[in-house]
Amino acid sequence: MGKVLKFQSESPRPKLRGAMQRGELVRVWRGDIEDGSFCGYLAGIGKEWLLMWVVGDQIGFDGLYAMRLADISEVEAPDSHAVFIEKALAIRNIHPRLPRNFPLDDITQVVRAAAEYAAVMCVHVDTEDEHEVCYIGRPLGIEDDGFTLQEITPDAEWLREPSFFGWDEISTVSFDEPYAQVLLDVAGQPPRIDFAGSGFGSAQ
Repeated sequence: MGKVLKFQSESPRPKLRGAMQRGELVRVWRGDIEDGSFCGYLAGIGKEWLLMWVVGDQIGFDGLYAMRLADISEVEAPDSHAVFIEKALAIRNIHPRLPRNFPLDDITQVVRAAAEYAAVMCVHVDTEDEHEVCYIGRPLGIEDDGFTLQEITPDAEWLREPSFFGWDEISTVSFDEPYAQVLLDVAGQPPRIDFAGSGFGSAQ
């Protein structure tokens, strides 16, 4: 059974790094943001962020999640159900594909790298009641204090005006998610819009 490590003033980085080096399936909690947890394999740990290859409730790949280290409140390494989950993944021929050298020192690096990795990303932002709200879309341009995104609605329709997100309000950036990819497949090519900021290179 995995050992649950609760963090208060202690940084979770050493424990997470050890689990990553051992290739363990881990589970992390972010008690100040949500009641649930994330299960998966760690792909990288930077100064401020970590990257996790997430296993969803259906025992399949659920996307790559970059999360703030400061939000991690508990870690279970290995996950208490690791034996079952890893056997199920193997039976279903699902194998983690972990990005290497993904920059995770600050949010600017994370967004730039995610924009190069996938056509769309999910941006999770803090709210006043300390819960996250998620927006999905393609990155357009970057500025000193944030970046712009062309959103896709839950009905797979592109918005024609960009949305702006400040660096300090972003708690999670996820990408390569099956749901976001389905939205992109249904939405098709986005309409061109005018936006401020220097582009990411991959945006049209």
